[in-house]
Amino acid sequence: AQGLIAAIAGREVLLRATPLRPGAWLFIVVTLGALGIAAGYELFEWLVVVVANHDTQVAYLATQGDPWDTQWDLFLCLVGAALSQLVLSRPHDRQLGLRV
Repeated sequence: AQGLIAAIAGREVLLRATPLRPGAWLFIVVTLGALGIAAGYELFEWLVVVVANHDTQVAYLATQGDPWDTQWDLFLCLVGAALSQLVLSRPHDRQLGLRV
């Protein structure tokens, strides 16, 4: 849900507030924006773990023993952002009254 929500919300903001139109540039900017939000959250998560005590670290991080948890989160954000745009961009454009 992380990439999906950020992508559709970001897409709407960019279509309404910038001269960007549906196409490759919008797709790239939205996808990178969603990845940026996810990366920011992962950095915040890391900062909490660095500052907190051991019990809080274990409870907050919740990686379930997976050392690749951060990379998986970012990969799934990328997949969610890309798929949501591929599947929902046409209905979204119609809803906004843009030419499809």
